[in-house]
Amino acid sequence: MIYGLGMLESGITFDFGQLVLDAEFARMIKHVVKGIPVDDETLAVNVIKETGPFGDFLCHKHTLQRMRSQSQPEFIDRTMREAWEKKGSKSAHQKAVEKVKHILKTHKPEPLPRDVLDKIHAIVIETEKEMGI
Repeated sequence: MIYGLGMLESGITFDFGQLVLDAEFARMIKHVVKGIPVDDETLAVNVIKETGPFGDFLCHKHTLQRMRSQSQPEFIDRTMREAWEKKGSKSAHQKAVEKVKHILKTHKPEPLPRDVLDKIHAIVIETEKEMGI
C-alpha cells in the first residue's frame, strides 16, 4: 500500500505538485512490481538470430517497441543537460505544478448520482442527530 502522496514535513504540509510527482513514482513502482515477462518474445530470441553478433539491436523495431512500453515518465526528464536547458530547465516539481494548475483550471468532474448524494446527506443528518447538533 502506498500512502502519504503529496505530504511533506511528516504530513504537516501538503503540496499538489508533490502529489502529482508521487503519483508518477507510484505508477513506476506498480509497473516494476508487476514483474517482467520472460519468454522468447521478450528475450528477442528471433531478433538475436536475425541480427547476429555485433549487430545493431538498438535501432531494431522490436527494441524500439519494447523500450517505449517500459518507462513513460511525464515529469522526469532524462535528456542531456544542454537539451534540458534549451527546453527551459524546468524541474520535475515545476512541471508537476504546471500540470496541477492545468487540472484545476480545466477539470470538470462528473456530478455524483442523486442516490449517492441522498445517502451522503442521510449520513450527515444521522451523525448530527447522534452528536446533538
